[in-house]
Amino acid sequence: MASAAEQLASNINFGAFSKATELKKRIWFTIFALIVYRMGTYIPIPGIDPVVMEEIFAQNQGGILGMFDMFAGGALSRMTIFALNIMPYISASIIMQLMRTVSKRLETIWKEGEAGRKKFNQYTRYGTVLLAVLQSYGIAVGLENLTSGVGGSAVIDPGIYFRFTAIVTMTGGTLFLMWLGEQVTARGVGNGISLIIMAGIVAALPSALAATLELGRTGAISVGIILLLLVGSVAVVAFIVFMERAQRRILVQYPKRQVGNRMFGGEASHLPLKLNTSGVIPPIFASSLLLLPITIAQFSATQGATGWLASFTALLGRGQPAYLLIYGGLIVFFAYFYTAVVFNPVDTADNLKKHGGFIPGIRPGKNTADHLDFVLTRLTTIGALYLVAVCLLPEILISRLAVPFYFGGTSLLIVVTVTMDTVTQIQSHLLAHQYEGLIRKSRLRGGKK
Repeated sequence: MASAAEQLASNINFGAFSKATELKKRIWFTIFALIVYRMGTYIPIPGIDPVVMEEIFAQNQGGILGMFDMFAGGALSRMTIFALNIMPYISASIIMQLMRTVSKRLETIWKEGEAGRKKFNQYTRYGTVLLAVLQSYGIAVGLENLTSGVGGSAVIDPGIYFRFTAIVTMTGGTLFLMWLGEQVTARGVGNGISLIIMAGIVAALPSALAATLELGRTGAISVGIILLLLVGSVAVVAFIVFMERAQRRILVQYPKRQVGNRMFGGEASHLPLKLNTSGVIPPIFASSLLLLPITIAQFSATQGATGWLASFTALLGRGQPAYLLIYGGLIVFFAYFYTAVVFNPVDTADNLKKHGGFIPGIRPGKNTADHLDFVLTRLTTIGALYLVAVCLLPEILISRLAVPFYFGGTSLLIVVTVTMDTVTQIQSHLLAHQYEGLIRKSRLRGGKK
């Protein structure tokens, strides 16, 4: 079976793709959804002066505000209906997952199968609405206090009506993106939420590349530094691909058993444990928790705020030690946390025991669970350090070279990882389509005989 699967995978070509009607429908649906998302990033919320807003953002885009705008696909700088992007939904998911670890009731709901998952996801949606309302209100209040260098106000007519419309439009935009992401996951290819974030980053890459080349043309940075930056980006992409495909294969042996006159079992298989089990989730989760409070504080700080608020925004600027420390700490925490959520060594050991499988030299049951936890902990440590290195080391260099933020490790990690996952899903659909074709042919041949 494995050799047949490998042969089919090697034979996947454009001819097979053209015959996969269902896959083409899924891809077209995904493309259409991403186009709708990109169109929404150009629809401003009512009552905003776009000229003043662009000037204000140009004065502050070098810091963490630029990173938030990168995840929002430019929607923040234009202050559109998608200004909050999908971040409230991600924050609500983090809170619900944390609560599941401490609440027996939520854990019971989660383990109730499909019905329990639907109820859990519904609670996450309620949390998304609450967070989006609070965050949009904070941004609306901050916008009323924003003025440009020449005294122009970002809000044409401040007041209760503006705040209400801003809350309704931004919250509605977030809920629409949440729904759109779920539709892409169910009816398209890839993870809808991750694709929405990736689309925003990819859309900004051409302008970032043009801005970098313009800096080289004007002499702000040398040509050698630009070439070094591009080569470094390629090297980071290659490193990400290598680490994301790295895995530890644990040998699992199944005993022989006799049924009648025939022998079954006795074969060996592998339990693959990825080096980075959590994938791109830790940087996204860490950014979601870190970006919005800093953004709101930076909005307020643009008014010339003094005291702790000004110090807060200064310490958490791009490349600053406090920002790097907090961001790296959050990445490590979520790497361990999300790995614990998606992989349970106890459940895996119980499943192996039920099917008669065992790890050579390890007794089934608790000893197997402890061994899996031992291996997974060390793999997660390496994976967490890899994520921190990819996300932070390029940011340190970029902050020193003063080049566009879009070449940072976080953006490259998201783009490469999401692209790999999406391509893997496309290959799985093609493989399933080819298997269905082989089954139909075998049935037709059997009927003729």
